[in-house]
Amino acid sequence: MPPAAKPARKKTTVRPRNAAERAARVTEILRHLDEMYPNAACALVHRTPWELLVATILSAQSTDKTVNQVTPGLFAKYPTIQDFAAVRPEVLANDIRSTGFFNNKAKSVVGAAKKILADFGGHVPQTIDEMLSVPGAARKTANVVLGTAYGIASGIVVDTHVQRISRRLDLTKNTDPVKIERDLVKIIPQKKWILFSHQLIHHGRTLCYARKPRCPECKLESLCYARDKTV
Repeated sequence: MPPAAKPARKKTTVRPRNAAERAARVTEILRHLDEMYPNAACALVHRTPWELLVATILSAQSTDKTVNQVTPGLFAKYPTIQDFAAVRPEVLANDIRSTGFFNNKAKSVVGAAKKILADFGGHVPQTIDEMLSVPGAARKTANVVLGTAYGIASGIVVDTHVQRISRRLDLTKNTDPVKIERDLVKIIPQKKWILFSHQLIHHGRTLCYARKPRCPECKLESLCYARDKTV
């Protein structure tokens, strides 16, 4: 009898061996992301920097879909930043209840409105340091607003998708978002920071799921050596 066939072994991807090969791999990753998501953009619906700031605050521990269902009615009820500054947080909390953590979010939004009116003339600031002084605007939120509303590459947005995929692609070994951002800005050209964030977020929503990623459909598969690959 012929010997039994051995089970197929998972295809392995060779890891880069030096700085030059690591840099070349990053370039290839960026090229493939450009092919897959050339027009990736923020999914939060907004018309102004202030509306984007509110939507981004509401998106914490929620989904963009849920936030986009809430904000049209919210901005119709409170059309100006002055309206948000005047409302009581407990009243606003009822308007945003479906986004979760509504009491804390309401306090942040009202506080942000008051801070921006008092210190920035009612205009959402355009520097990272000023943004970080606004209630509810940690680095992720600040980078979203500066990048999407103003086209200012202040850093790289690190949400749950960026965190997961950056680790899968071995672009970082850290788990803390601030440390992940520090690692990424060292290897991603600044002119790509804004688009790169959007591309990874879209990639996480369409292919690179937390469980059972769709690796056979991914153009990055040949560059990825994550342990949980499905190829």
